[in-house]
Amino acid sequence: MSSITQEEVKSILQTVHDPNNGQDLIAAKAVSDIRIDGDSVSADIELGYPAAGSFESLRSHIIDALNSKNIKVGRIEISSKIVAHTVQQGVSLLPNIKNTIAVASGKGGVGKSTTSINLALALQAEGANVGILDADIYGPSQPRMLGLTGKPDTKDGKSVEPKISYQLQSMSIGYLIEEDTPMIWRGPMVTGALEQLLNETNWVDLDYLVIDLPPGTGDIQLTLCQKIPVSGAVIVTTPQDIALMDAKKALKMFEKVNVPVLGVIENMSTHICSQCGHEEHIFGRGGGEQMAKQYNVDLLGSLPLDITIREGVDSGKPTVALQPESEITQRYREIARKSSSKLALKARDYTSRFPKIVVENN
Repeated sequence: MSSITQEEVKSILQTVHDPNNGQDLIAAKAVSDIRIDGDSVSADIELGYPAAGSFESLRSHIIDALNSKNIKVGRIEISSKIVAHTVQQGVSLLPNIKNTIAVASGKGGVGKSTTSINLALALQAEGANVGILDADIYGPSQPRMLGLTGKPDTKDGKSVEPKISYQLQSMSIGYLIEEDTPMIWRGPMVTGALEQLLNETNWVDLDYLVIDLPPGTGDIQLTLCQKIPVSGAVIVTTPQDIALMDAKKALKMFEKVNVPVLGVIENMSTHICSQCGHEEHIFGRGGGEQMAKQYNVDLLGSLPLDITIREGVDSGKPTVALQPESEITQRYREIARKSSSKLALKARDYTSRFPKIVVENN
């Protein structure tokens, strides 16, 4: 084919949809360059979120679309560029953190912390630099899940260095107290501790900070929404009605404080028998999907009740790190791509580009 134009190539690429957010590549502004050399077409695709696991699939779709029009394909380069996105009005971004994703459930016992740690590791596996903040002051669990102990280092006596495990930066009150020490604190002390953990940790160039929230819609959640920049929230639930009731409260809380909800994760969706592999909906069926439809958000994915997930976090070896090729890890990575791709569609934050104006009296 000869004399193909840029507009014709764009028209073809408009038929290729990003599998993680459903937008076509032109509408998503993912096509950064188109090069035409005789009858051959090359293109650079730049996604706004980490998606290493779907690069090859997307490349194949692009090549098939061009070939279907008898166009010879040169090089199709696909990459990710993660930028900062807007947060609540009146709240500023934190240094060295582009985006924060709050993981909430409204109810305890639904596997939110396990989901948080594996989501953070999945974002990292997809190509992002990630940290996790354990915001559950009363019941910190991330140190055990990451296999970490001991107090964090400090270089100046005022701030602390994040603890590192599986190349994941983390901070938790659990690093500062003994595992069996109860936190008998009232609300103001708890929220103050959360702000200190976040602001006095020397996070290093994070694309995403995953914040593992405690269950409920109380002081900590309110502090998070009012004082701490949150780019988006993810709601974790199980299919059963009792869990869904509280998950809906968490979702409505974020809506009221203008934090975008990226979607719902249905955990313990099915039980997989460790002996025979039989899969059964022991907690009910379709609850997360119904909730997502009711509130017009996405169902980001479903995860099974599988003994290997529990064994992994109990031993400090989360599934995504311990079994990178497993089917369950692929589910976590798909959830990571979908949630971050939804965030990538939100408005960008440009405050870092503006110079700071200082007025001095001479």
